[in-house]
Amino acid sequence: MLRTWRHHRVQPWRAETFKFSTDPELVAKVTDVVGLYLHPPENAVVLSVDEKSQIQALDRTQKVLPMQPGQTERRTHDYVGHGTTTLSAALEIATGEVTGICRRRHRHQEFLVFLRHVARAYPDVELHLVMDNYATHKHPDVRAWLEANPRVHVHFTPTSGSWLNLVEVWFSIIEKQAIHRGTFRSVRELMIKIRAFINGWNDRCQPFIWTKIPEQILAKAHRPTTSDAVH
Repeated sequence: MLRTWRHHRVQPWRAETFKFSTDPELVAKVTDVVGLYLHPPENAVVLSVDEKSQIQALDRTQKVLPMQPGQTERRTHDYVGHGTTTLSAALEIATGEVTGICRRRHRHQEFLVFLRHVARAYPDVELHLVMDNYATHKHPDVRAWLEANPRVHVHFTPTSGSWLNLVEVWFSIIEKQAIHRGTFRSVRELMIKIRAFINGWNDRCQPFIWTKIPEQILAKAHRPTTSDAVH
């Protein structure tokens, strides 16, 4: 049996998840967002925008035991929670620089504060913001602000296609390098750590290079969901 599985390259013990976007504007949105990455408009700044919500300020019940020769770092499995914060971030596609602020809550009010913060960080230049379809991003107050600030243009990723948003790559980096293994005695301490990481990142930042063209992405998005294995 195992020889047959190997011959047909079948691995029944493995399973993966998938989710195809059902967005009726899938082609247009993929083409639009990827076009911004590959061919950004002249005299404009392209920013990948999103929020990392519910970041927990966790403190271990005992001190972490540092790594020693022949022994890994050790920490208790239990912890004390001291609250959460939401990190809003904008990744500049051309440079990799990150503009970010932390807020206690995750509502459209906080998102508007962040949009104004980004607008001040990039004055007198046309901005193109790539973001997902989270309800906060489409709130009437947010739409009104965008209409009042025509130099700021929004480009939505397809439904179930937030992986097209490059800031998600940066979120995974800050999670691994600054948050996941950290111990924080308060939300304020967590926010200070996040700010320090952003400052350090911007001192050495480099852009993430997008390589896939829309046709390659759409070919996978429309792949058949049934097996074509020969029995």
